[in-house]
Amino acid sequence: MQIDPGSRNVQGITTLLVFMALNVFYLLSCVPIVTIGVATSALYEVTMRYADEERGNLIADYFRALRANLGPATAVYLALGVPAALLAFASAFWFSFDSPVSGGAGFLAATGAGYFFAATLWGLAQVAAYRNGLGQTLKNSLLLPVAQSIRTLGLLAVVAGCVALTVVVPGFVYIMLTLGCSLAAYGMAFIFRGAFARHS
Repeated sequence: MQIDPGSRNVQGITTLLVFMALNVFYLLSCVPIVTIGVATSALYEVTMRYADEERGNLIADYFRALRANLGPATAVYLALGVPAALLAFASAFWFSFDSPVSGGAGFLAATGAGYFFAATLWGLAQVAAYRNGLGQTLKNSLLLPVAQSIRTLGLLAVVAGCVALTVVVPGFVYIMLTLGCSLAAYGMAFIFRGAFARHS
């Protein structure tokens, strides 16, 4: 029996294994919490490139992107991700009280957290796609959730769907640990590319 390495079945299995390896490397890169930003930016960079006619080497390019994006991605992550986390904490705090005023404050904080989280996603994707200055990247990141509101809802839906399935479906966490993050980023890559094509 002879296996053709160029067959679609073999290529599909190979691609699946590469995405699984990419998923593992991404999660390991996120272990120091401060590196989540650069790891996510690198993941976006390789998946956006792969979404463009399957260009590049996912694993090798991921490690190159980690080095190249370290400074700007970390700065974006701290500038936008930290406020998102603080607002999420404030939302949980206010919702813990049973009153209309605290409920309103909780809602406003949750809305702000969602907005800054979306801005963080856009910012990390910009670092992956462009070499703009930090100020311009942050400005664009805060404007894109409004300018690209439908695509922003799509990005948030991907993240929310992964979180919901992990909580609701028994065993789905193992899918996220082995493949889910890289596949989710690949799906988001098409959203980013569609938006950036209009602004390039």
